[in-house]
This record gives sequence, structure tokens and C-alpha cells, in this order.
Amino acid sequence: MKTVCGIDLGTQSIKVVIYDYEKKEIIEKKSCPLELISENDGTREQKTEWYDAAMKKCFSELSAQAKASIEAIGVSGQQHGFVPLSEKGEALYNIKLWNDTSTTEECALITEAAGGKDAVISATGNLMLPGFTAPKILWLKRHKKEAWDKIRYIMLPHDYINWKLTGEYVMEYGDASGTAIFDSKNREWSKKICAAIDEKLYGLLPKLIKPYDRAGSVSKEAAAEYGIPAGIPVSAGGGDNMMGAIGTGTVCDGFLTMSMGTSGTLYGFSAKPISDPENGLSGFCSSSGGWLPLLCTMNCTVATEFVRGLFQLGVKELDEAASKANPGADGVIVLPFFNGERTPNLPNGRASITGLTTANTNRENIARASLESAVFAMRGGLDAFRKLGFQPKEIRLIGGGSKSATWRQIAADIMNLPIRVPVLDEAAALGAAVQALWCLESGKTGKEADMAALCAEHIKIDAEKVAMPNPETVKAYDKAYEEYNKVLQAVMPLYK
Repeated sequence: MKTVCGIDLGTQSIKVVIYDYEKKEIIEKKSCPLELISENDGTREQKTEWYDAAMKKCFSELSAQAKASIEAIGVSGQQHGFVPLSEKGEALYNIKLWNDTSTTEECALITEAAGGKDAVISATGNLMLPGFTAPKILWLKRHKKEAWDKIRYIMLPHDYINWKLTGEYVMEYGDASGTAIFDSKNREWSKKICAAIDEKLYGLLPKLIKPYDRAGSVSKEAAAEYGIPAGIPVSAGGGDNMMGAIGTGTVCDGFLTMSMGTSGTLYGFSAKPISDPENGLSGFCSSSGGWLPLLCTMNCTVATEFVRGLFQLGVKELDEAASKANPGADGVIVLPFFNGERTPNLPNGRASITGLTTANTNRENIARASLESAVFAMRGGLDAFRKLGFQPKEIRLIGGGSKSATWRQIAADIMNLPIRVPVLDEAAALGAAVQALWCLESGKTGKEADMAALCAEHIKIDAEKVAMPNPETVKAYDKAYEEYNKVLQAVMPLYK
């Protein structure tokens, strides 16, 4: 039995999978839920000790035989989080997460200090947004001075797990490009943005490594704690979207991955750096070589879960209700900004249900509108991709939304592209495992292995979950999308 291990540190849980790369199947997997600190000011935080306990629990529940077979480990982590550690490796404050919107003021301060919006885009390929890491760093400096004075390590969530496994302090291009202190085009830290935050920041940042490099090797301490072999390589890892791209085979031009989970993301592989920050398309690097332009929304299944709770429906019941409504929900529109929003940039945004009349106000229309709202946000990203010359062929769908036949068809019709779903639903964890295999094979030969060939071999598509666009429904959704945008433009000034 020859295996690699993929770890996925998400917002709601940590998952660990062991992938047999000869049989091409996940032989064991375990997960552990994570708590979330939420405040009305937009604060969304977690604690390092929660990660430590969840990691230990997951590995303790895997069989000794499976753990002994692991030859390499890869780690996926929620992007943009900020893990501040002291010289001794002690957490100096909570981990501020990707969906924390309490740093709006810090975004404005950094943008001004850097010379304005255009200067920030030129330096990083992105706008300075609350979701990114940079404003969280300035927030710590401004609000937790004692912690800032003691800071030695600045990590992202996946880097923290790498560090726990290896003791090494490094970062790869993909996740680094989501910090907003990284020049994605030239793949280096931005001295300009670092200086806009604090003069000591640049000197605190980790060494950058290539995506096929190893972050380090499993230490004796980690081997004893988790019951895994010491000395095996830990790959560079990356953000959950970067690992999701690998886990869905989005490592070649023309393929898009759409993730419909707590957040919604749409991203595609590009052989050259492209971005359109003004229209929500961030200029990220991939963790497989190349670049990964990406759109992210903070509210996806958040909206459907709220509507589900409102009507006290199960997941299947919500789907069934939505399937009974017409495309466009007879004019009912959900603006799903329950967590504020990143795309469009409305950190103070609020959700609403609008377009209601005496004729269309029913459970079925509201259910369908909640499903449609997430995909309408993705449609904006697709339009931005096309304006940049990207030629999409199909969308690989992952996340909770991929399990719904109704939602898959809605996505196909709104996006007007074939929707395909990978056989293995743990895309980020599988992507981390495949990256670990890439690292392992590259290490054996001394040169970079072929990632596209690896994905073609290990990423399989479920033939029973293909959704093709219906031309008539596509036309109906083009009109509904126009109406959605009219409402969006009307309310945006309320939340600026």
C-alpha cells in the first residue's frame, strides 16, 4: 500500500484523508469540527489550540496501518487568515479569518499610505480588501500593541499546520498571493505594501518556496504526536482554492473551478498573470505553477442555510421546493450579504429578499432565489474572465452546492457552460494529497514532475452528475441576471 496524506483546514472543520495513489482511491478519512468566534462588528476568529486539538483528534482516529503507509503530506488551508506567533511559537492573538470584515479602516489606511488604489493594484495585482491578510496585520498593530511588539512569525492557516509538522517557516506563492503584501506578477514580497504597514514587517516574512518544493520533513515531535512516519516530505501546500484547483484538475488553460460552500469562489488556471480587481477578479498565483485568477464571495450556502432555517426545511426539502419554481423565481431576488460581502466590496452589506408581490411570495420562489443568488455572483466573475481573453470550456463544481442536482442545473443555465463534478468530493484535501505526490515524484527525479499528467491520472469526473445548459433557460436567466444587477446597483450605496 502506497499512500499520500492530504490535510484540509477549513473554516468549519479539519479533514485528513489518506489517498492510495496506486489504487487511486481515498482509503481513510477523518474530520473534526471547529468553533467560530463571531461578533456584530464583523469579527470572525478562531484559536490555534482548536487547530492543534482537531489535528491530533483526526490522526488519532486513523488506523496505524494507514498512517504507517504515508510517504508524503500536503496541507490545504483557508486563505487569508492571520496567525501571529511569538519567537517561542506562542499565539499572540486569535486567528483573524478570511471572512472577518472588521478591518475596513485598516484597508483605507494602507491604501492611502501606499499611494492610492492604483498603486496598490500595481504592487500586488489586487485591491486592499478586508478579507485579505494585510489589513489584519495592521489591525493587530493598531489594536493589540503588546502582541505586535512580540511578533516574530506571520503565518497563514496552512503555514501554521506546515510549521507544526516540520518546524520550518516558509510560504509558497499561491497562498502568499492572497495576503495583499505579495507581488503576484513577479512572485515576491512587496516592500512597498510592507512599508505602508510597518517598517519591520518585511523582515518578519517567511522564505518563499516554489509550489513543487517541500516545506520540510515531518519532525520527530510531530511523528510522535500524530503517529506518522518521521522524515517524510511535507509539500509546499497552499490555500484551499489553490488546492481545490489541483483536486479538480484545473491546472490547464480553459478550465474553471466553482466552489459553492460557506463562501463562493470561481477560479481558473492561467499560464500568464491576469487580474481585474475592480470587477472582483483577484490576481493570485496557483500552487501548481502558473496563475489562478479568482473571484470570491463571502455568502454562498450561508444564504441557503438561512432560508432553510426560515422555513424549517431539510436540505432535500429546500431543493425540492426550489425545483418547483420557475427560473428567475418569478422576479423574487435574494441579495445574500449575511456576512457583509467581498465581491462586490460591501463589508457593511446586509442581506435582503426583494421583488416580492402578492403573486410571487411563496416558499418555492424564495428557495429558488436563494440558490440563484450565489450563482449570479459567480456570473459576474465569468464575465470578467471573458473580458480578459479567458476562453472557458467547462466548470468543475465542488462544495456543498455540487451535491444538489437542482443547483447544478441552475449553475449550468446561469453560466451557460457544462457543469461537471469530480468523483471524489474532498477536492481541497485531495488536491493537497496530489500536490504531496507531485513533491514526492519531483524529489525522486530532481526535476519538476508533470502536474497536468498527475491530475489527468488521479482526478476523475462523475458521469452521473453532468449538467448541460438548456438554451431556453439560459435566455430566461440572462434577463433575471439583468434584474439582479439592477437591484444590486440600487442598494450598494446604502452599504458603502
